[in-house]
Amino acid sequence: MSILPLVVIFLLIVAAVAALLIVGFRISSDYDPLEERLAQYVGEAQVTTNLEQIEMSVPFTERVLLPMAQRFAQFTMQFTPQEALEKTHRQLELAGSPPGLTPSLFWLLRFAAMFALGLIMVIVFNLSHQKPLFIILGLVGGAVIGFMLPQMWLASKIKRRQEEILRALPDALDLMSICVSAGLGFDQAMQKVYEKWDNQLALAFGRVVQEIQLGKSRREALRSMADSMDVPDVTTFVSAIIQADQLGVSISKVLNIQAAQMRIKRRQRAQEKAQQAPVKMTIPTVLFIFPSIWLVLLAPAAIQLYKTLFGG
Repeated sequence: MSILPLVVIFLLIVAAVAALLIVGFRISSDYDPLEERLAQYVGEAQVTTNLEQIEMSVPFTERVLLPMAQRFAQFTMQFTPQEALEKTHRQLELAGSPPGLTPSLFWLLRFAAMFALGLIMVIVFNLSHQKPLFIILGLVGGAVIGFMLPQMWLASKIKRRQEEILRALPDALDLMSICVSAGLGFDQAMQKVYEKWDNQLALAFGRVVQEIQLGKSRREALRSMADSMDVPDVTTFVSAIIQADQLGVSISKVLNIQAAQMRIKRRQRAQEKAQQAPVKMTIPTVLFIFPSIWLVLLAPAAIQLYKTLFGG
């Protein structure tokens, strides 16, 4: 059986997957192509470029690869249930809404990884002259793993974001409490957190302030922030602030109480992880450390016993 067609197809799929990964996982939030182009053309004294030159100044990934990926993504949406797309949209929101990554593009990446990894397994098993049954099992296993890898990456990103928010919440509440006690309003206190820090919680506070400035009520903006994080501590904090705002309770007192509670919870989580450490260390200790110790201690005795019994 000639493997040249399979190699050619494999190279084409790998190139397509690489291009899609470059487009899909380009999550640099500091780069704004529109702002860069406006600054470039506004700063020029004379505008002598035409429309074609302006279009050619756009990066190749945005001019060619991104439209192609979007067309393929629209095609994959025909085979994806609407409920799955809504669930993926929710997961992307919990992951911080990576720029350039839409639900349709994410599902395209899953299908591309499924076909690419399945084909890689087929080629590897075929080159090693395995039986057809093993080739089929490799194809199925590679396809399943490739289909699940992007989902595992997204779940890991959601977990890391939520853990970062949990770690930053007590310190953020302390800073907000100091700002409110100094005479600033609640919105200005959130703006200070956004200005001083660079983490997921500070970005969420900055988004809340921007939504309030655009006309959204504080209650709706805070609830949207809590929904986009799905962190119980943040939900508790938002509920306390909304209730204090409705009842006319001092925001400073609420922030002090919430900050103290969050510090206690953070200490309890640290103690819980410390207590789990010995249990988690049991498996690697049994699998990797004990065999080495047994080998060092028992090998000389085993050699001496062998010589004694069998006359070495």
